[in-house]
Amino acid sequence: MTKLTVNDRPVEYKMDPETPLLWALRDASNLTGTKYGCGVGDCGACMVIIDGEAIRSCLVTIAEAEGRFVTTIEGLSRDRSHPVQQAMVADGAIQCGFCTPGIVMNAAALLRKTTNPSDEEIDAAITNLCRCGVYPRLREAVRRAGRVMRGEERIAAAPPPGIAPEDAAEAVPAIREPVE
Repeated sequence: MTKLTVNDRPVEYKMDPETPLLWALRDASNLTGTKYGCGVGDCGACMVIIDGEAIRSCLVTIAEAEGRFVTTIEGLSRDRSHPVQQAMVADGAIQCGFCTPGIVMNAAALLRKTTNPSDEEIDAAITNLCRCGVYPRLREAVRRAGRVMRGEERIAAAPPPGIAPEDAAEAVPAIREPVE
C-alpha cells in the first residue's frame, strides 16, 4: 500500500505501486479536476503540485509519490479564491476549461517562487498546451495574480461554485414546429 498526503489529507492507495498518480487521483480519490490529456507529459492537463513543484501526474507513479505532499486543483482552493483562479477569470484566460486546472497549478507553483515573474519566466514555467489559445491573456492573468499576492491589487470574487438551475436560466416556452 502506498501512503501519501493529498490536499492535506493522508491517503493510502491499495493499487499497484506503478499506477500513474493521475489515475489514483481521478479513479481512487475522485479528484477529477486533474485531467487526462495526452498521457505522455506533453500537454500539462494533469499538472499537480508535489512538494511545492509543478509536476505532470501522468509521469509519476504512486510509488514515486509515496510520502510526499500532493496538491490538486481541488486542494488549491475549494471556493475559487486563489489569486490565480481569480485572475484567470478576471482576465478572460479561460475558454473551454479543459486545460485550465493544469495551467492554474503551474501558475500557482511559479508564483510561490516569485510573485513578480517576467514574461520569460512565465513562458518557461507554463508550457501547458491550450487548444483555445489563451496564451496572451494568460501572461496578464499570472502578472495580476502576482500583484494580488503582493497586496497591490484586489479582484472581485468569482461566483461561488454551483449555481442553482433556477438561477442560471429562465424557462423558455417550447418551440413549435411550423404548420404546413
